[in-house]
Amino acid sequence: MRILLTNDDGYHAPGLKILEAIAAQFSDDVWIVAPAEEQSGAGHSLTLSRPIRVRKHAEKRFAVAGTPTDAVMMALAKIMQDHKPDLILSGVNRGANLAEDVTYSGTVSAAMEGALAGVRSIALSQAYDLEGMGDTVPFEAATVWGERVLRPLIDAPLEPRTLVNINFPAVAADAVKGVRIAQQGLRDYGRLQIVTNRDPRGYDYHWFALGPTIETPAHSTDLEAVADGYVAVTPLHLDLTHRPSLAMLGALYG
Repeated sequence: MRILLTNDDGYHAPGLKILEAIAAQFSDDVWIVAPAEEQSGAGHSLTLSRPIRVRKHAEKRFAVAGTPTDAVMMALAKIMQDHKPDLILSGVNRGANLAEDVTYSGTVSAAMEGALAGVRSIALSQAYDLEGMGDTVPFEAATVWGERVLRPLIDAPLEPRTLVNINFPAVAADAVKGVRIAQQGLRDYGRLQIVTNRDPRGYDYHWFALGPTIETPAHSTDLEAVADGYVAVTPLHLDLTHRPSLAMLGALYG
């Protein structure tokens, strides 16, 4: 089995090294094509206004000066065009990708691009509790539970153009309670915070930040699964049509 690894934290991210170790438990034919630099929050964007450069670090190891989507497209259409992967794994992201985060996430979007291309694709993210941890984020849950969560998905009968989003809880590996299949949750948009400061030249600059999470009341979503200490496994698909509204809108136009 040929496996392609990518992410949005960048080629040198510690989570990618952990993902490589997980993938090695399934195959000895593992490729890496990842963004050269961190692309968190890039979503499903692709680069159209400048050239994309690719650097080969080693056999089967490439860094792409672009977004996660760029990396997957470059892998499938150029680097691996004659030997396409059977599986794409994206991550392990530093931080959870839950609820509406999946629309911003480069990690999930890389898996979306793989799914669009007809390749089985899975996104993996590690939640953490404390802000400002940088590269000290503990990946213990993902390291220990990664293989056992992925193994049933390798041959699962997934529908075309679907992907699976996995989130590991911010607990020690021996404290993980198990795996919970969960639907995508929804947070309150009011948690957005904008942190403003002033540079030495007197100009304001801004950082986007997120306030406390307001979660859904029922314990059936990815938000609650991870908060309760479970690995959340959520199937996603790329058809965004709101089908209940089709008839209503059709009636508006006669």
